[in-house]
Order: sequence, then C-alpha cells, then structure tokens
Amino acid sequence: MKKIKRILLIPVAAVMLFSCSITETNDTEESIPHIAALSADGKYDPEAVPLPVLSIETKNKAENAADFVTEPISRHVTEWIRRDFEPDFDAPEPYYEDCSVSLCGTDGKTLLDGADAQVKVRGNWTTVYPKKPLRIKFTEKQGLLGLNNSNAFRNWLLLAEYKDCSMLRNKAVLYAARQILGADGLYAADADFVQVEVNGEYMGLYLLTEMQQAAKNRVNITEAEENYTGTDIGYFLEYDGYFYTEDDLHSFSLDFADNAPLIPYDGNNGSGKTVRCLNNTSSKHEREVGCTIKSDIYSRQQRDFIAGYINNIYRIMYEAAYNHKAYVFSPDNMSISESSDITPQQAVENVVDIDSLADMYIISELACDADLAWSSFYMDVDLSNDHRKKLTFEAPWDFDSSMANRPRCTDGQGFYASAIVPDPDYDLDTVNPWFVLLAYEDWYQDIIRDKWTKAYDSGVFSRVCQMIGSDKEVLADEFSRNYQKWHNDKDKEEFIDELSADERKCWTEKDSAERLLEWLGKRIEFLNSQWHK
Repeated sequence: MKKIKRILLIPVAAVMLFSCSITETNDTEESIPHIAALSADGKYDPEAVPLPVLSIETKNKAENAADFVTEPISRHVTEWIRRDFEPDFDAPEPYYEDCSVSLCGTDGKTLLDGADAQVKVRGNWTTVYPKKPLRIKFTEKQGLLGLNNSNAFRNWLLLAEYKDCSMLRNKAVLYAARQILGADGLYAADADFVQVEVNGEYMGLYLLTEMQQAAKNRVNITEAEENYTGTDIGYFLEYDGYFYTEDDLHSFSLDFADNAPLIPYDGNNGSGKTVRCLNNTSSKHEREVGCTIKSDIYSRQQRDFIAGYINNIYRIMYEAAYNHKAYVFSPDNMSISESSDITPQQAVENVVDIDSLADMYIISELACDADLAWSSFYMDVDLSNDHRKKLTFEAPWDFDSSMANRPRCTDGQGFYASAIVPDPDYDLDTVNPWFVLLAYEDWYQDIIRDKWTKAYDSGVFSRVCQMIGSDKEVLADEFSRNYQKWHNDKDKEEFIDELSADERKCWTEKDSAERLLEWLGKRIEFLNSQWHK
C-alpha cells in the first residue's frame, strides 16, 4: 500500500525536581506500573520485568492472512484522501479476521490460551500509519493482566503509539485520570504495555487498554434491551468531529444555544475575543462538531430525544453563565423554561455532574491535547428511573498528540483547555465549549481548585512523573526493539508536520520521554501556581 505523508495531504498552519517530586502520602489506591522493578539505588534488572506477550493467530492460514493488520485504512479517511488530494488512492477498509488470542505473563505462564476472537484495525487518521491500532472482540468476556480490577469484557484495544516517540503519553494521562476521576466514582480506561505477535511475527510494543463503551464497570449506564424504543435509557456520547461519518440514527448536530458567542478563558478575560462553535463562513474547510451516539439505540424517537436533551442542557448552562438565568426541564424532559425558584448555579447542578466536568477539565489542562475541541471527548447521561439524570463527563481518551507532542502549549504555561484551541489541521480558532461555558463562574473555579489541591497533595502528579521515569528506564530494551521494527523514532516523514519543533529533535524514545518529563514538570508547576489552595 502506498505510504501517506500527512504533511502533503494537509496544509497546517530530565524531571523538574521541584514540581515532579511531590511528597506522597501512603494512601495511594493504585500502584505505579513497573516502579517495583527499581531498587533502592534506582537501578533495575531488565530480565526481572519482561513484558507480557499477546499472540494473535488467524484461523485463515493463507499467506496474506495477516494483511488485516497492515493494509486497511478507515473508510472515511480514504474518502477524504480521494476527495481532496489523491483521486486514485485506494485501500481496504478495516475488517474483522477470525483469530485465536493467547497471552503469556511475565513469569512465562500462560494467562490466556487460544481464546476465540475477531480482530481488526480501528481508529481514524492513525489507520494510515504502517503500525496500526487494533480492536480485539472476544467471543467470551476476558479479563486481561488485572486491568480494570480484573473485570472481564469482550472488547479490548491495542494502541500503536506510532506518532508519540515516547510511547508514554496515553499511558500517563490515563493513569492520572483513573485517580482523579476514580475519586468521584467515575471511569477512565486502564492500560499497560504488551508485546504483540501476529501469526508468529513480532509486531512491536502496544498499549493494551480498554474500549470506550457503555458496559458494567466501564461507562456504567443503563443499556437498552434489544429493540426497546423508549427514551428512559442510558446514552453514551462522543463530542466528535467525525460524527458525519455515522448513520443518521447514531449522530446529531448541536445548535450551541443558537450559536451564541463564548468568551475563551485564557487568564486574561479572553483577550477581547469571542468564539462561536458553528463556522458561519463559506470556507471549504468549515468543520462542524456534533455528537455520535456510542451506545445501542433502536428508534428515531431515542435519537431525537437525546439530541434535544443535550442541546437543552447546553442552553441551560449558557443561560446560567452568560445571562444569569435559571432554566429547568419540563416533566417529560422535552423542553425547558425559565424559573425563579432556583439560582442559575442550581439550575446547572440539577442537570450536570459538576464534579465530573471539573475532573475532566483538570485532566485536559494537564494534557493540553491538540484534538480537545475536535474529537474523543465523551459524556453520558442515564435517564432510567433509578439514576440521577445528570450529564456526566468521563472516559477521557486519545492523548498521543498531547503534552506538547504537537505544537500546543509547548512552554507548559497558560490556560489551554478552556481557551482557543487551534484546529488540529486547519487555520481555524476552535474551543471545547463544555469547558468554556462555566469557566468564569466563581463557584465552579472553587471546585476546580479544591480538586486540584487534593490531587496534588495526595501525590497524583508525582506518581505520573515517577511512572514515566520508570518506564523510560525499565522498558528501554523493549522500546528499542519496537523501533528496530518500525524505525519511526528517526523516520518521522509520515507525521513530521504534526510534531512540535522540540519533538522533531527527539531521535530515541529516551529523548522524547525526558522531554515529556521536563514539559510535564513545567505544566504541573504552572497549574499549581493557579489552583493550589
């Protein structure tokens, strides 16, 4: 298959000890992966911590059977390339291959022996790279490596981490997120590294992690029974620039309170700027962001209901913050009206899980992800009788472009997640509106400061830095073996235009990990100066 170089396709406009060695308490709920391998003098024994090996064997024994992990590209990405750049470009779209999956632990023992599964390439733009992310769909639920407290699921993911030379950004952000969101009983995916083989061929180091889905012990909402058409169910949603690729039943647009202007939160009252979420120009690169429904629904009634419900929650938040008015839902949750019986703050708290919004905001400010206003931003609401019926933000995702891997917040300073976020590909000003809506509310900022202070003082951010530093040393041989296979530590041609200037200078995993640690130290120091009480 022809290699795709994104720079041609899209015209694109050492640990900081004072901040990454925070005193820790002894009430850590989650151990730091691989830290145990370090001795008191900081040295390690690579042979003591070999990584698990996940082996995929196709049922099909044809010579080209393994093409399913190397050739496919997501259909809408192929269509985009054909439409805008290369009319004759072609590639198969991802397809499931029947496989058996085995897992061998670090002690050499078999943890999973030939479990039936289907495997395919998954993702959006990441599918154009030679090393592609994969989805495993087991026939029967499986627990893997103790992830998610050893709970069993059918769906698991393998992230390739192709454009992140450190290979640690997803793991680091998810690690922090599990502790921050977990303190409020909310979900973030668990993850750790494995070696992957396909039909006996070494395919590299992958991050084994969870699929973002509505399921018990993941996004725990009421799932609709098959063919149930009522609206009193749980809805799992993605705020998503790719929503247009879904069928009409599983996607909808947002009206953003009639495209009302938002004031970015940059620490300087927006610097005189306002931003609207819907682009009113005739630019060919106008890009709308809507919602994809990720959970199962079975009727147009359900789709139309949740579309109206989310649009009305947005309006309630906007009216409270910008017009100081309180709006409430009608008994059937189909419409809203102004109320004088409650305050604007109470109106928001009635329909939004504010703790979850503050948690996700802290995670997003820490990560400074380039795609924050574009995709992989999840929310859910459960409207069944025994649930709170509040819009909840959880399941953070997709951080290989974060932490200054792309040219965003490269000095680690300033507010990012609630400010103007440049579109990842085009010269457009965008925002993540869910973070901007309440940004100037004092009561909301107080919640953020309380949560940051608790996380900082309990050592959350110190442990993230320690994990990065440990993996950099402990897994050095594994990282080296991966790059001997793919060479994308030095050959960055396919994604060079996505990298920050400093990241382009990183020629080894160690270089990138050390730069990541330096940046993260500066980022933690800045946020702590703003939020610590």
